Amino acid sequence: MEFSRRQFLAATGLGTAGLLAVTACGTSSSDGGSPRNGGTLRVGALGKASKIERDPHKTLSNDSDFLIASLVFDPLTVPAANPNVAPRLASSWKQLDDPRSWRFTIAQGAAFHDGAAVRPEDVVWSLRRLREIAGETKVPVASGDAITADGADGVIITTMAPNRDLPMLLRLMTFVVKAGTTDFTAAVGSGPFRLESYNDGNARLVRNETWHGGAPRVDAIEVRRFESNTALANAVMAGQIDLASNVGAVAGRTAAGRGDLSVVRRANDIVIPIVMRTADGPFADARVRNALRLAVDRDVMVKQITSGYGSAANDVLGTADPTYDTTLPKRGRDIVRAKALLAEAKFDTGRTYPLVTKDEAVGEVDSARLFATQAAEIGVKLDVVVQDANVFYDETWLKAPLYTANWGTNDSVIFFASKTMISTTKWNEAGTHDPDLDAAYLRALSATDDAGYSSASREIQRIEYDRGGYLVWGTADGVDVASRKVRDLPTLAGYGRVQLERTWLAG
Repeated sequence: MEFSRRQFLAATGLGTAGLLAVTACGTSSSDGGSPRNGGTLRVGALGKASKIERDPHKTLSNDSDFLIASLVFDPLTVPAANPNVAPRLASSWKQLDDPRSWRFTIAQGAAFHDGAAVRPEDVVWSLRRLREIAGETKVPVASGDAITADGADGVIITTMAPNRDLPMLLRLMTFVVKAGTTDFTAAVGSGPFRLESYNDGNARLVRNETWHGGAPRVDAIEVRRFESNTALANAVMAGQIDLASNVGAVAGRTAAGRGDLSVVRRANDIVIPIVMRTADGPFADARVRNALRLAVDRDVMVKQITSGYGSAANDVLGTADPTYDTTLPKRGRDIVRAKALLAEAKFDTGRTYPLVTKDEAVGEVDSARLFATQAAEIGVKLDVVVQDANVFYDETWLKAPLYTANWGTNDSVIFFASKTMISTTKWNEAGTHDPDLDAAYLRALSATDDAGYSSASREIQRIEYDRGGYLVWGTADGVDVASRKVRDLPTLAGYGRVQLERTWLAG
Protein backbone atom coordinates (compact mmCIF):
# COMPACT_ATOMS: atom_id res chain seq x y z
CA MET A 1 0.00 0.00 0.00
CA GLU A 2 2.74 2.47 0.86
CA PHE A 3 4.44 1.69 -2.41
CA SER A 4 1.36 2.84 -4.28
CA ARG A 5 1.30 6.07 -2.30
CA ARG A 6 4.93 6.79 -3.06
CA GLN A 7 4.29 5.85 -6.65
CA PHE A 8 1.32 8.21 -6.73
CA LEU A 9 3.41 11.12 -5.49
CA ALA A 10 6.21 10.41 -7.93
CA ALA A 11 4.04 9.72 -10.94
CA THR A 12 1.85 12.79 -10.68
CA GLY A 13 4.67 15.25 -10.17
CA LEU A 14 2.21 17.38 -8.20
CA GLY A 15 3.33 19.72 -5.48
CA THR A 16 1.33 20.17 -2.31
CA ALA A 17 -0.96 22.79 -3.79
CA GLY A 18 -1.83 20.60 -6.74
CA LEU A 19 -2.50 17.59 -4.56
CA LEU A 20 -4.76 19.59 -2.28
CA ALA A 21 -6.72 20.81 -5.25
CA VAL A 22 -7.11 17.26 -6.50
CA THR A 23 -7.97 15.54 -3.23
CA ALA A 24 -9.88 18.09 -1.20
CA CYS A 25 -12.42 19.40 -3.66
CA GLY A 26 -15.77 17.89 -4.36
CA THR A 27 -18.79 19.60 -5.84
CA SER A 28 -18.46 20.70 -9.44
CA SER A 29 -18.14 24.36 -10.37
CA SER A 30 -19.50 23.80 -13.86
CA ASP A 31 -22.81 25.45 -13.04
CA GLY A 32 -21.22 28.62 -11.73
CA GLY A 33 -18.33 29.46 -14.03
CA SER A 34 -14.66 29.38 -13.20
CA PRO A 35 -13.49 29.50 -9.58
CA ARG A 36 -13.01 33.03 -8.28
CA ASN A 37 -11.29 34.55 -5.30
CA GLY A 38 -12.81 36.76 -2.64
CA GLY A 39 -15.67 36.95 -0.20
CA THR A 40 -16.31 35.68 3.30
CA LEU A 41 -17.58 32.15 3.84
CA ARG A 42 -19.81 31.90 6.93
CA VAL A 43 -19.65 28.37 8.34
CA GLY A 44 -21.74 26.96 11.15
CA ALA A 45 -20.61 23.93 13.13
CA LEU A 46 -21.76 22.16 16.26
CA GLY A 47 -20.00 22.86 19.53
CA LYS A 48 -20.87 22.89 23.20
CA ALA A 49 -19.64 25.80 25.32
CA SER A 50 -18.62 23.35 28.03
CA LYS A 51 -16.32 21.50 25.61
CA ILE A 52 -14.50 24.42 23.95
CA GLU A 53 -10.82 23.56 23.51
CA ARG A 54 -8.15 25.70 21.83
CA ASP A 55 -5.12 23.48 22.37
CA PRO A 56 -4.73 21.56 19.06
CA HIS A 57 -2.99 18.67 20.81
CA LYS A 58 -5.86 17.94 23.18
CA THR A 59 -9.15 16.25 22.35
CA LEU A 60 -11.21 18.52 20.09
CA SER A 61 -14.72 17.20 20.66
CA ASN A 62 -16.48 20.19 19.14
CA ASP A 63 -16.81 20.23 15.35
CA SER A 64 -16.35 24.00 15.55
CA ASP A 65 -13.03 23.69 17.40
CA PHE A 66 -11.76 21.02 15.02
CA LEU A 67 -12.68 23.14 12.01
CA ILE A 68 -10.80 26.14 13.36
CA ALA A 69 -7.73 24.08 14.26
CA SER A 70 -7.59 22.31 10.90
CA LEU A 71 -7.61 25.61 9.00
CA VAL A 72 -5.11 27.40 11.25
CA PHE A 73 -2.64 24.58 11.92
CA ASP A 74 -1.07 22.16 9.44
CA PRO A 75 -0.98 18.43 10.18
CA LEU A 76 1.58 16.31 8.40
CA THR A 77 -1.06 14.52 6.30
CA VAL A 78 -4.77 14.82 5.50
CA PRO A 79 -7.52 12.51 4.22
CA ALA A 80 -7.87 11.87 0.50
CA ALA A 81 -9.81 9.57 -1.80
CA ASN A 82 -7.51 7.05 -3.47
CA PRO A 83 -5.01 6.70 -1.89
CA ASN A 84 -6.70 7.73 1.34
CA VAL A 85 -3.92 10.03 2.53
CA ALA A 86 -2.48 13.18 0.96
CA PRO A 87 0.29 15.66 1.81
CA ARG A 88 -0.19 18.77 3.89
CA LEU A 89 2.75 20.05 5.92
CA ALA A 90 4.65 16.98 4.78
CA SER A 91 5.09 17.24 1.02
CA SER A 92 6.23 13.62 0.77
CA TRP A 93 7.27 10.65 2.85
CA LYS A 94 9.10 7.38 2.45
CA GLN A 95 9.69 4.23 4.42
CA LEU A 96 13.39 3.74 5.14
CA ASP A 97 15.51 0.61 4.95
CA ASP A 98 14.50 -0.07 8.52
CA PRO A 99 10.75 -0.65 7.91
CA ARG A 100 9.94 0.77 11.34
CA SER A 101 11.15 4.21 10.26
CA TRP A 102 9.58 6.84 8.01
CA ARG A 103 11.04 10.12 6.82
CA PHE A 104 8.59 13.00 6.32
CA THR A 105 9.77 15.95 4.24
CA ILE A 106 8.48 19.38 5.24
CA ALA A 107 6.83 21.24 2.36
CA GLN A 108 9.05 23.81 0.71
CA GLY A 109 8.12 27.33 1.77
CA ALA A 110 6.11 26.23 4.81
CA ALA A 111 6.04 29.11 7.29
CA PHE A 112 4.14 30.13 10.39
CA HIS A 113 1.76 33.05 10.29
CA ASP A 114 4.38 35.30 11.93
CA GLY A 115 6.75 34.65 9.03
CA ALA A 116 9.05 32.16 10.73
CA ALA A 117 9.92 29.10 8.67
CA VAL A 118 8.61 25.75 9.88
CA ARG A 119 11.66 23.81 11.06
CA PRO A 120 12.07 20.11 11.74
CA GLU A 121 12.51 21.09 15.39
CA ASP A 122 8.98 22.54 15.42
CA VAL A 123 7.54 19.31 14.04
CA VAL A 124 9.51 17.18 16.49
CA TRP A 125 8.42 19.31 19.46
CA SER A 126 4.77 19.24 18.37
CA LEU A 127 4.67 15.47 17.81
CA ARG A 128 6.45 14.78 21.08
CA ARG A 129 3.97 17.01 22.91
CA LEU A 130 1.06 15.29 21.16
CA ARG A 131 2.50 11.88 22.12
CA GLU A 132 2.85 13.01 25.73
CA ILE A 133 -0.74 14.29 25.92
CA ALA A 134 -2.60 11.73 23.81
CA GLY A 135 -0.32 8.72 23.90
CA GLU A 136 0.23 6.12 21.19
CA THR A 137 -3.32 6.58 19.92
CA LYS A 138 -2.31 9.69 18.00
CA VAL A 139 1.42 9.10 17.56
CA PRO A 140 2.16 5.35 17.56
CA VAL A 141 5.70 5.41 18.95
CA ALA A 142 7.13 4.08 22.20
CA SER A 143 8.29 7.50 23.37
CA GLY A 144 9.07 11.00 22.15
CA ASP A 145 12.67 9.94 21.56
CA ALA A 146 11.43 8.00 18.50
CA ILE A 147 10.72 11.33 16.75
CA THR A 148 13.84 13.11 15.52
CA ALA A 149 14.89 15.88 13.15
CA ASP A 150 16.74 14.87 9.98
CA GLY A 151 18.61 17.63 8.20
CA ALA A 152 17.06 20.94 7.22
CA ASP A 153 13.70 19.64 6.03
CA GLY A 154 13.04 16.18 7.45
CA VAL A 155 11.60 14.39 10.45
CA ILE A 156 12.06 10.69 11.12
CA ILE A 157 9.42 8.76 13.06
CA THR A 158 10.32 5.27 14.24
CA THR A 159 7.52 2.99 15.36
CA MET A 160 7.87 -0.04 17.64
CA ALA A 161 7.27 -2.44 14.73
CA PRO A 162 7.01 -2.02 10.94
CA ASN A 163 4.06 0.23 10.18
CA ARG A 164 3.19 0.64 6.52
CA ASP A 165 0.13 2.76 7.38
CA LEU A 166 1.84 5.43 9.47
CA PRO A 167 1.10 8.34 7.05
CA MET A 168 -2.60 7.41 7.15
CA LEU A 169 -2.68 7.01 10.91
CA LEU A 170 -1.30 10.54 11.34
CA ARG A 171 -4.00 12.22 9.24
CA LEU A 172 -5.48 15.40 10.73
CA MET A 173 -3.97 14.66 14.14
CA THR A 174 -0.43 15.97 13.97
CA PHE A 175 -1.09 19.73 14.15
CA VAL A 176 2.27 21.52 14.17
CA VAL A 177 3.01 24.59 16.30
CA LYS A 178 6.16 26.55 17.01
CA ALA A 179 8.48 24.73 19.37
CA GLY A 180 7.78 25.66 22.98
CA THR A 181 4.21 26.89 22.43
CA THR A 182 1.80 26.13 25.26
CA ASP A 183 -0.46 29.20 25.06
CA PHE A 184 -2.74 29.00 22.02
CA THR A 185 -4.57 32.30 22.45
CA ALA A 186 -2.80 33.72 19.41
CA ALA A 187 -3.08 30.41 17.50
CA VAL A 188 0.03 30.87 15.37
CA GLY A 189 -0.02 28.03 12.88
CA SER A 190 1.16 27.43 9.34
CA GLY A 191 -2.22 26.57 7.81
CA PRO A 192 -4.21 28.14 4.96
CA PHE A 193 -5.93 30.65 7.26
CA ARG A 194 -4.73 32.71 10.19
CA LEU A 195 -6.74 33.72 13.20
CA GLU A 196 -7.98 37.31 13.19
CA SER A 197 -10.43 37.20 16.10
CA TYR A 198 -11.92 34.71 18.54
CA ASN A 199 -14.84 34.82 20.95
CA ASP A 200 -16.41 31.94 22.85
CA GLY A 201 -15.79 29.30 20.20
CA ASN A 202 -16.55 31.64 17.29
CA ALA A 203 -13.70 32.78 15.07
CA ARG A 204 -12.84 34.88 12.06
CA LEU A 205 -10.03 33.45 9.95
CA VAL A 206 -8.39 35.34 7.11
CA ARG A 207 -6.58 34.02 4.06
CA ASN A 208 -2.90 33.16 4.41
CA GLU A 209 -1.60 34.62 1.15
CA THR A 210 1.74 32.87 1.49
CA TRP A 211 0.49 29.41 2.43
CA HIS A 212 2.77 26.72 1.02
CA GLY A 213 -0.24 24.97 -0.54
CA GLY A 214 -1.32 28.05 -2.50
CA ALA A 215 -3.47 30.90 -1.25
CA PRO A 216 -7.08 29.89 -0.44
CA ARG A 217 -9.88 31.24 -2.63
CA VAL A 218 -12.03 33.05 -0.07
CA ASP A 219 -10.80 36.13 1.76
CA ALA A 220 -12.05 34.90 5.10
CA ILE A 221 -13.95 32.17 6.90
CA GLU A 222 -16.18 33.02 9.83
CA VAL A 223 -16.83 30.00 12.05
CA ARG A 224 -19.95 30.17 14.17
CA ARG A 225 -20.53 27.70 16.97
CA PHE A 226 -24.05 26.28 17.42
CA GLU A 227 -25.14 24.41 20.53
CA SER A 228 -27.79 22.34 18.76
CA ASN A 229 -28.36 20.79 15.39
CA THR A 230 -31.76 22.49 15.18
CA ALA A 231 -30.21 25.93 15.63
CA LEU A 232 -27.55 25.11 13.02
CA ALA A 233 -30.17 23.97 10.50
CA ASN A 234 -32.37 27.00 11.12
CA ALA A 235 -29.43 29.34 10.56
CA VAL A 236 -28.60 28.00 7.10
CA MET A 237 -32.29 27.89 6.12
CA ALA A 238 -32.61 31.57 7.11
CA GLY A 239 -29.47 32.61 5.24
CA GLN A 240 -27.61 33.58 8.41
CA ILE A 241 -24.71 31.32 7.43
CA ASP A 242 -23.53 30.03 4.05
CA LEU A 243 -22.65 26.49 5.11
CA ALA A 244 -24.01 24.21 7.83
CA SER A 245 -21.31 21.61 8.36
CA ASN A 246 -22.46 18.07 9.16
CA VAL A 247 -26.02 19.22 9.83
CA GLY A 248 -27.71 15.87 9.29
CA ALA A 249 -30.31 14.16 7.15
CA VAL A 250 -33.43 15.94 8.38
CA ALA A 251 -32.02 19.31 7.38
CA GLY A 252 -30.76 17.76 4.14
CA ARG A 253 -34.23 16.56 3.17
CA THR A 254 -35.72 19.97 3.92
CA ALA A 255 -33.02 21.78 1.96
CA ALA A 256 -33.40 19.47 -1.04
CA GLY A 257 -36.66 21.18 -1.91
CA ARG A 258 -35.18 24.68 -1.80
CA GLY A 259 -33.79 26.24 -4.95
CA ASP A 260 -31.45 28.52 -3.00
CA LEU A 261 -29.72 25.69 -1.14
CA SER A 262 -27.59 22.71 -2.13
CA VAL A 263 -26.99 19.47 -0.27
CA VAL A 264 -23.71 17.54 -0.12
CA ARG A 265 -24.01 13.89 0.89
CA ARG A 266 -20.86 12.07 1.97
CA ALA A 267 -21.43 8.31 2.00
CA ASN A 268 -19.95 6.03 4.68
CA ASP A 269 -19.33 9.05 6.85
CA ILE A 270 -20.65 8.88 10.40
CA VAL A 271 -20.88 5.69 12.40
CA ILE A 272 -22.70 5.49 15.75
CA PRO A 273 -21.88 2.03 17.07
CA ILE A 274 -23.09 0.49 20.29
CA VAL A 275 -20.07 -0.48 22.37
CA MET A 276 -20.31 -3.70 24.39
CA ARG A 277 -17.54 -4.23 26.90
CA THR A 278 -15.70 -7.49 26.22
CA ALA A 279 -13.27 -7.55 29.14
CA ASP A 280 -15.77 -8.01 31.95
CA GLY A 281 -19.35 -7.32 32.98
CA PRO A 282 -22.70 -8.55 31.63
CA PHE A 283 -21.68 -8.43 27.95
CA ALA A 284 -18.29 -10.14 28.23
CA ASP A 285 -19.70 -13.36 26.75
CA ALA A 286 -19.50 -13.22 22.95
CA ARG A 287 -22.80 -15.09 22.74
CA VAL A 288 -24.54 -12.21 24.51
CA ARG A 289 -22.95 -9.67 22.19
CA ASN A 290 -24.04 -11.66 19.15
CA ALA A 291 -27.56 -11.91 20.57
CA LEU A 292 -27.73 -8.12 20.72
CA ARG A 293 -26.46 -7.94 17.15
CA LEU A 294 -29.25 -10.29 16.07
CA ALA A 295 -31.82 -8.19 17.93
CA VAL A 296 -31.29 -5.07 15.87
CA ASP A 297 -33.40 -4.31 12.80
CA ARG A 298 -30.77 -2.55 10.73
CA ASP A 299 -33.07 -1.38 7.95
CA VAL A 300 -35.43 0.23 10.45
CA MET A 301 -32.49 1.90 12.21
CA VAL A 302 -31.21 3.37 8.94
CA LYS A 303 -34.68 4.52 7.90
CA GLN A 304 -35.55 6.19 11.19
CA ILE A 305 -32.19 7.43 12.47
CA THR A 306 -30.69 8.64 9.18
CA SER A 307 -33.97 9.44 7.39
CA GLY A 308 -32.73 7.05 4.73
CA TYR A 309 -29.50 9.03 4.25
CA GLY A 310 -27.34 6.06 5.16
CA SER A 311 -26.88 2.33 4.73
CA ALA A 312 -27.01 -0.82 6.85
CA ALA A 313 -23.71 -2.15 8.17
CA ASN A 314 -22.41 -5.50 9.32
CA ASP A 315 -20.73 -4.96 12.72
CA VAL A 316 -17.37 -4.03 11.20
CA LEU A 317 -15.88 -0.54 11.46
CA GLY A 318 -14.25 0.93 8.36
CA THR A 319 -16.96 0.25 5.80
CA ALA A 320 -15.37 2.49 3.16
CA ASP A 321 -12.04 0.66 3.29
CA PRO A 322 -11.01 -0.86 -0.07
CA THR A 323 -10.22 -4.07 1.85
CA TYR A 324 -13.71 -4.20 3.43
CA ASP A 325 -14.85 -7.82 3.36
CA THR A 326 -18.13 -8.02 1.48
CA THR A 327 -18.15 -11.82 1.78
CA LEU A 328 -19.04 -11.75 5.47
CA PRO A 329 -22.65 -12.98 5.77
CA LYS A 330 -25.05 -10.08 6.14
CA ARG A 331 -26.38 -10.21 9.66
CA GLY A 332 -30.14 -9.88 9.73
CA ARG A 333 -32.63 -9.86 12.58
CA ASP A 334 -33.20 -13.26 14.18
CA ILE A 335 -35.21 -13.08 17.42
CA VAL A 336 -35.33 -16.83 17.94
CA ARG A 337 -31.58 -17.31 17.57
CA ALA A 338 -30.89 -14.27 19.78
CA LYS A 339 -33.00 -15.69 22.60
CA ALA A 340 -31.26 -19.05 22.25
CA LEU A 341 -27.83 -17.44 22.57
CA LEU A 342 -28.91 -15.58 25.70
CA ALA A 343 -30.16 -18.84 27.21
CA GLU A 344 -26.89 -20.63 26.36
CA ALA A 345 -24.92 -17.84 28.03
CA LYS A 346 -27.27 -17.88 31.06
CA PHE A 347 -27.77 -14.15 30.64
CA ASP A 348 -29.89 -12.57 33.36
CA THR A 349 -32.96 -11.19 31.58
CA GLY A 350 -34.52 -10.24 34.90
CA ARG A 351 -32.26 -7.22 35.28
CA THR A 352 -32.40 -3.84 33.58
CA TYR A 353 -29.11 -2.67 32.06
CA PRO A 354 -28.16 0.98 31.43
CA LEU A 355 -27.39 1.98 27.84
CA VAL A 356 -25.54 5.28 28.19
CA THR A 357 -25.58 7.83 25.39
CA LYS A 358 -25.05 11.54 24.78
CA ASP A 359 -26.44 14.21 22.50
CA GLU A 360 -23.30 14.56 20.40
CA ALA A 361 -23.70 13.06 16.92
CA VAL A 362 -26.93 13.74 15.06
CA GLY A 363 -29.30 10.86 15.86
CA GLU A 364 -27.13 9.34 18.58
CA VAL A 365 -29.71 9.54 21.37
CA ASP A 366 -32.52 8.41 19.08
CA SER A 367 -30.45 5.42 17.95
CA ALA A 368 -30.01 4.30 21.55
CA ARG A 369 -33.73 4.60 22.27
CA LEU A 370 -34.74 2.74 19.14
CA PHE A 371 -32.26 -0.05 19.82
CA ALA A 372 -33.55 -0.38 23.38
CA THR A 373 -37.04 -0.93 21.97
CA GLN A 374 -35.75 -3.61 19.61
CA ALA A 375 -33.66 -5.34 22.29
CA ALA A 376 -36.73 -5.68 24.48
CA GLU A 377 -38.11 -8.16 21.95
CA ILE A 378 -35.38 -10.66 22.86
CA GLY A 379 -35.93 -10.08 26.57
CA VAL A 380 -33.09 -7.62 27.19
CA LYS A 381 -34.35 -4.61 29.15
CA LEU A 382 -32.28 -1.47 28.55
CA ASP A 383 -32.63 1.87 30.34
CA VAL A 384 -31.35 4.65 28.07
CA VAL A 385 -29.37 7.16 30.12
CA VAL A 386 -28.53 10.47 28.42
CA GLN A 387 -25.46 12.14 29.89
CA ASP A 388 -23.84 15.50 29.35
CA ALA A 389 -20.90 14.95 27.03
CA ASN A 390 -18.33 16.04 29.63
CA VAL A 391 -19.79 13.63 32.18
CA PHE A 392 -19.90 10.89 29.54
CA TYR A 393 -16.22 11.19 28.69
CA ASP A 394 -15.22 11.45 32.36
CA GLU A 395 -17.35 8.62 33.73
CA THR A 396 -18.62 6.36 30.93
CA TRP A 397 -16.35 6.23 27.89
CA LEU A 398 -13.88 3.31 28.03
CA LYS A 399 -15.47 2.09 31.28
CA ALA A 400 -19.20 1.32 31.02
CA PRO A 401 -20.57 -2.09 29.96
CA LEU A 402 -22.85 -0.62 27.25
CA TYR A 403 -22.79 2.79 25.58
CA THR A 404 -22.92 4.56 22.23
CA ALA A 405 -19.88 6.02 20.50
CA ASN A 406 -19.58 8.10 17.36
CA TRP A 407 -16.85 8.41 14.77
CA GLY A 408 -16.52 10.64 11.73
CA THR A 409 -13.84 8.69 9.90
CA ASN A 410 -14.86 5.40 8.36
CA ASP A 411 -12.48 4.63 5.50
CA SER A 412 -9.96 2.34 7.18
CA VAL A 413 -10.23 -0.92 9.10
CA ILE A 414 -6.67 -0.48 10.34
CA PHE A 415 -7.42 3.04 11.59
CA PHE A 416 -10.12 1.73 13.89
CA ALA A 417 -8.03 -1.24 14.99
CA SER A 418 -5.17 1.05 15.93
CA LYS A 419 -7.30 3.62 17.71
CA THR A 420 -9.96 1.54 19.48
CA MET A 421 -9.25 -2.21 19.48
CA ILE A 422 -5.65 -3.30 19.93
CA SER A 423 -4.67 -4.13 23.49
CA THR A 424 -2.23 -1.22 23.84
CA THR A 425 -4.42 1.62 22.60
CA LYS A 426 -5.42 4.35 25.02
CA TRP A 427 -8.90 4.48 23.45
CA ASN A 428 -9.81 0.80 23.86
CA GLU A 429 -13.54 1.44 23.83
CA ALA A 430 -14.74 -2.12 24.44
CA GLY A 431 -11.87 -3.26 26.65
CA THR A 432 -10.70 -5.57 23.88
CA HIS A 433 -7.73 -7.83 24.64
CA ASP A 434 -7.71 -10.31 21.79
CA PRO A 435 -4.29 -11.80 20.94
CA ASP A 436 -5.50 -12.88 17.51
CA LEU A 437 -6.63 -9.36 16.66
CA ASP A 438 -3.37 -7.88 17.94
CA ALA A 439 -1.40 -10.35 15.83
CA ALA A 440 -3.46 -9.66 12.70
CA TYR A 441 -2.97 -5.92 13.20
CA LEU A 442 0.80 -6.33 13.39
CA ARG A 443 0.74 -8.53 10.28
CA ALA A 444 -1.17 -5.86 8.39
CA LEU A 445 1.32 -3.14 9.30
CA SER A 446 4.34 -5.27 8.45
CA ALA A 447 2.93 -6.69 5.21
CA THR A 448 5.26 -6.25 2.27
CA ASP A 449 2.56 -6.51 -0.38
CA ASP A 450 -1.09 -5.54 -0.80
CA ALA A 451 -2.26 -9.16 -0.75
CA GLY A 452 -0.76 -9.75 2.68
CA TYR A 453 -2.19 -6.48 3.94
CA SER A 454 -5.68 -7.28 2.66
CA SER A 455 -5.56 -10.76 4.16
CA ALA A 456 -4.66 -9.40 7.59
CA SER A 457 -7.34 -6.71 7.32
CA ARG A 458 -9.96 -9.34 6.53
CA GLU A 459 -8.87 -11.38 9.55
CA ILE A 460 -9.38 -8.33 11.77
CA GLN A 461 -12.85 -7.90 10.30
CA ARG A 462 -13.73 -11.55 10.88
CA ILE A 463 -12.74 -11.22 14.53
CA GLU A 464 -14.84 -8.06 14.87
CA TYR A 465 -17.76 -9.83 13.23
CA ASP A 466 -17.52 -13.03 15.30
CA ARG A 467 -16.60 -11.75 18.75
CA GLY A 468 -15.82 -8.03 18.68
CA GLY A 469 -17.16 -5.38 21.01
CA TYR A 470 -19.12 -3.31 18.51
CA LEU A 471 -22.64 -3.46 17.21
CA VAL A 472 -22.39 -1.47 13.97
CA TRP A 473 -25.95 -1.27 12.69
CA GLY A 474 -25.29 1.22 9.91
CA THR A 475 -23.53 4.30 8.68
CA ALA A 476 -25.02 7.74 8.18
CA ASP A 477 -24.20 9.95 5.25
CA GLY A 478 -22.47 13.14 6.19
CA VAL A 479 -24.81 15.92 5.15
CA ASP A 480 -23.80 19.53 4.59
CA VAL A 481 -26.31 22.19 3.56
CA ALA A 482 -25.00 25.26 1.78
CA SER A 483 -26.08 28.32 -0.09
CA ARG A 484 -26.06 27.80 -3.87
CA LYS A 485 -23.24 30.32 -4.13
CA VAL A 486 -20.86 28.01 -2.24
CA ARG A 487 -18.83 25.93 -4.69
CA ASP A 488 -16.26 23.14 -4.56
CA LEU A 489 -17.16 21.88 -1.11
CA PRO A 490 -15.28 18.76 0.02
CA THR A 491 -17.13 15.51 -0.58
CA LEU A 492 -14.76 13.25 1.31
CA ALA A 493 -16.32 11.32 4.16
CA GLY A 494 -15.28 12.00 7.72
CA TYR A 495 -13.10 14.91 8.69
CA GLY A 496 -12.16 15.57 5.09
CA ARG A 497 -15.10 17.99 5.28
CA VAL A 498 -12.93 20.55 7.09
CA GLN A 499 -10.62 21.03 4.08
CA LEU A 500 -12.18 24.24 2.82
CA GLU A 501 -9.13 25.94 1.29
CA ARG A 502 -10.36 25.33 -2.28
CA THR A 503 -13.99 26.25 -1.63
CA TRP A 504 -15.12 29.47 -3.30
CA LEU A 505 -18.12 31.78 -3.57
CA ALA A 506 -19.88 32.42 -6.86
CA GLY A 507 -20.86 36.01 -7.65
